[in-house]
Amino acid sequence: MNHLLNPLRSIVRSRITNLNRNMTSSFVLPSTSTQIHLTHDLTQEQLLSFHPFKSWLYTLQHSLSLQSAKASHPFHNDPYRLESITIQSVDFFGARIGFIKLKTVVKSKNGDTLPGSVFLRGGSVAILLILETEGQGALDKRPERWAVLTVQPRVPAGSLEMVELPAGMIDDSGTFSGAAAKEIEEECGIKIPADKLIDLTSLALGDLSKADNESLEEAVYPSPGGSDEFMKIYAYVHKVKEETLKDWQGKLTGLREHGEKITLKVVRLENLWRETRDVKALSALALWTGLKM
Repeated sequence: MNHLLNPLRSIVRSRITNLNRNMTSSFVLPSTSTQIHLTHDLTQEQLLSFHPFKSWLYTLQHSLSLQSAKASHPFHNDPYRLESITIQSVDFFGARIGFIKLKTVVKSKNGDTLPGSVFLRGGSVAILLILETEGQGALDKRPERWAVLTVQPRVPAGSLEMVELPAGMIDDSGTFSGAAAKEIEEECGIKIPADKLIDLTSLALGDLSKADNESLEEAVYPSPGGSDEFMKIYAYVHKVKEETLKDWQGKLTGLREHGEKITLKVVRLENLWRETRDVKALSALALWTGLKM
């Protein structure tokens, strides 16, 4: 008899395990009536301490509050409210939350809704690294300016050789960090100091940020229809000798043949827009040009 029951017990245990895995918990967001539904692998404490979630939620709630506060707001007569947030999936980087995919219900009293699928990843930084040749030779000869780009695999874009602006994070010590920064330091010997960075986005968007009242970041938003991601764009000008630049050009463009995942590419600054599809690079060039740097 046991030999007949054992397979049945295994099936029942498997179904119970799967059921437990699929069970979700819910809670009401403090000081609101917004219902939040969690996945089985995410706790309330983890979600509420995830900085991109906190930042996104604060910004959205602030923007929603402007509807009733401003009679001129387009939604003043029928304001939207955040009814619920459903966490759909979580990507962990070890024990740390990396990305969260969620869906919101943002609805007005008349029943109109706003699109609410959100990919949460937080902010990042990009660096327009400009190599400027030191003034040698004729006095009227203007220094040449070149931009440093990275070439690397980007699976989400279906590319193994995406050409883009160096990007990463500004770490707790105020230093530009990440794989691109490491590559620049290793291949060019350039360690990018925080106190020498030119914040292009703040220079260009500071007045706009004061006027819009929505507490958005002084940054560019590459995909606001689906993601919270914002990018601060900085510039850094590094002076090099002409002969050094020529050495780097030959060296950097050849490393791809040795199987490196990230390599560097040097292009003339005025030709940058021809060399890449990268929104970071094109935005940086537009800001640099618009600011007449």
